[in-house]
Amino acid sequence: MLDRFGLVLMLTHDCNLRCSYCYAGAKSRRPMPQHIARKAIDRAVASLRPGGTLELGFFGGEPLLEAELLLAMADYAQFRARPRAVALALNLTTNGTVTTPEAWAAMTLPGTDLAVSHDGLPDVHNRHRRRPDGCATSCRVLRTIHRLLDEGRPFRVVMVVRPDTVERLPAGVGFLHGLGVPRVEPVLDLWAEWTPEDVPRLERAVADCARIWRNALPAFGISWFEEKFARLVGEPLDATARCGFGAGEVAVAPSGNLYPCERLIGDDAAENPMRLPGHVLDGDDFLSLSVPPCAPAGPCRSCAVASLCSVECRCSNYVRTGDVTRPDGLLCALNRACLRETVKVTRELAGRGAVDPFSEFEHGLRGEVREEANHT
Repeated sequence: MLDRFGLVLMLTHDCNLRCSYCYAGAKSRRPMPQHIARKAIDRAVASLRPGGTLELGFFGGEPLLEAELLLAMADYAQFRARPRAVALALNLTTNGTVTTPEAWAAMTLPGTDLAVSHDGLPDVHNRHRRRPDGCATSCRVLRTIHRLLDEGRPFRVVMVVRPDTVERLPAGVGFLHGLGVPRVEPVLDLWAEWTPEDVPRLERAVADCARIWRNALPAFGISWFEEKFARLVGEPLDATARCGFGAGEVAVAPSGNLYPCERLIGDDAAENPMRLPGHVLDGDDFLSLSVPPCAPAGPCRSCAVASLCSVECRCSNYVRTGDVTRPDGLLCALNRACLRETVKVTRELAGRGAVDPFSEFEHGLRGEVREEANHT
């Protein structure tokens, strides 16, 4: 039995947008049947100790196209969790363009960790996030963001960062901060072709974003630096089942097929090497899943700043290198840049003392040379 379990339900393959960088597979009207969703919840709850926590996420496609199903499954999860004294932590990622009454009810479910996707500046967002007819979508998403702000609803904005948009990332972060967005979460498009020439541009963007973060603290958060700050000062990171990658976490496709992470479902093809054995209807819990290996690769074990790094995301590693245990140069460069800038900000806030607690990490940042130098 586990203390925490992460279950992600891919409610539908369908989406009302056609983002150029989408990794979720072909768009089709294949909503998850209720008996599949209920069985997944039953097995997840059965995997938890009494008093444990079920982290229940809703994903797509665009999950709010199935807002009624989402609301019904949130109620069902609460119904199943209550007798076992299991806490329920909901999370929802949406493109922010579906605002029916049912969708708004889902976005405002109490206690839900809500993420809205908007890629910073409106023209940057519109470059890749368009409707099937080619129309731009930023205005619709910004209306949702303003409504959430007006109602005092906590949320974060996910910003996809690509090689062709990385230089405008700081301006996009500043734009969202100016709107009153409380927290942004930049996410690299790992499926894009990043070249070695893109890495210095990424590092400069990270440095510029860190300055925005430093000047806006404590009212504004940027996930890249918050995570590094917590590691630097020894604060415990929020307890979560993610990234369990099949061990304490599972994603369920509308078909009932099982995956270690929702980002790897794609078209839910039979030949997908990341598909886990079995089916959601086969079994009473998720405690005996056969999961991919998780030990870090050799270069990571010997890295001078390994304890402060976050390249343990096996999904990201798999996308970049085809090996869940090995990051590539892009992921290493991002982590080093975020750590370096977080150290700078922390020093500025704390002031320099006779003893510098970060000198040992600077040596590692300067001297660390990765074998994984191929950024493509």
